[in-house]
Amino acid sequence: MSEQNRIVLAYSGGLDTSVAIPYLKDRTGKDVVAVSLDVGQGGESLETIKERALACGAVEAYVVDARDEFANEYCMQALKANAMYEGVYPLVSAISRPLITKHLVRAAHQFGADTIAHGCTGKGNDQVRFEVSIQSIDPELKAISPIRDLSLTRDVEIAYANDHKLPIVQTEKSPFSIDQNVWGRAIETGFLEDPWNAPTKDCYSYTDDPDFPPVEDEVVIEFKQGMPVRIDGRDVTPLQAIEEMNRRAGAQGIGRVDLIEDRLVGIKSRELYEAPGAIALITAHQELENMCLEREQHRIKRDIDKRWAELVYDAQWFSPAVKSLNAFINDTQQYVSGEIRMVMHGGRAVVVGRRSAESLYDYNLATYDSGDTFDQNASNGFIEIYGLPTKVAAARDVKFGNGIEVPDNDVE
Repeated sequence: MSEQNRIVLAYSGGLDTSVAIPYLKDRTGKDVVAVSLDVGQGGESLETIKERALACGAVEAYVVDARDEFANEYCMQALKANAMYEGVYPLVSAISRPLITKHLVRAAHQFGADTIAHGCTGKGNDQVRFEVSIQSIDPELKAISPIRDLSLTRDVEIAYANDHKLPIVQTEKSPFSIDQNVWGRAIETGFLEDPWNAPTKDCYSYTDDPDFPPVEDEVVIEFKQGMPVRIDGRDVTPLQAIEEMNRRAGAQGIGRVDLIEDRLVGIKSRELYEAPGAIALITAHQELENMCLEREQHRIKRDIDKRWAELVYDAQWFSPAVKSLNAFINDTQQYVSGEIRMVMHGGRAVVVGRRSAESLYDYNLATYDSGDTFDQNASNGFIEIYGLPTKVAAARDVKFGNGIEVPDNDVE
């Protein structure tokens, strides 16, 4: 059989994708190459997942420890962009899909496949992220989804697994749909689909209850050009920084998000997220930018950060637009270096200290005490010139009877 009769499958090791291996073979006649990435989601080892894929009938199993790659190239770019979709969600799933897709395409080239399969449904954002990313890297590759395109529902999966005696342990189905990696955790479906229902304790895994926190935790994070390089004086890689802040901020219940979210496909969904490390690091990074970015540069960047998060959420990681925004964002980080001291406690991460050799904060200009170097006399001319357009327009309004009315005082 020629290598072109192959499909590359994004393989998680669970029931859905394990059944998909022989199911795709039966339905399409093509051999299946299973691709699995470790992006810090925890759970089974890559070797265990590889063995299961081969036992389920995969002709090849391509596994990659991509944790450092994910942290260095994807999480850090999201951090530099202070990426928070709709102001609160730090793009847990959206930034992992382009990386997974890159390795799916690499495997397709390596093993001669012409089709990539993923496990997404027709309602979610991820189907778009996978397929747009595939098109962006190699427009010649085709994409299919067994669940969406081949009617591979859960009852069909279980019956198929039993009939074919697949080596899968069928555990009780979780009431939630979970996606997680080192940057955070997404929780949806089940009783959460009624937005009136409050989350229960079993929804959460990365964070402890913020109502019963341990003693407050003070941390000093040092950044160099927008990236964390030391925590409490110890050198860290990006992955180590995220993992440590996940532990410490998570213990304080930081990073819980409950959101009615506007999905890319046009529907609203109720989503829970946990991203303790991401939220804590973004909080610190934003405060350092407050110190180090020039005013107009900072204003523009805040607008671009919002747009970057929307575009990446909307499957545009590899687009020309995001590439151009990345160039601006990365340029702004040249002087974003220094230390942030932050107190974490009871669900809150509060910056209480900041210092940077590259800061634009000038004590001698800012102080109201003796030693002030600010020339207060210069403000007279500044105000006159700055307010001149408004002054001229106000004079015209008064001339034509459209001036701002000032009520008379009621004086007895």
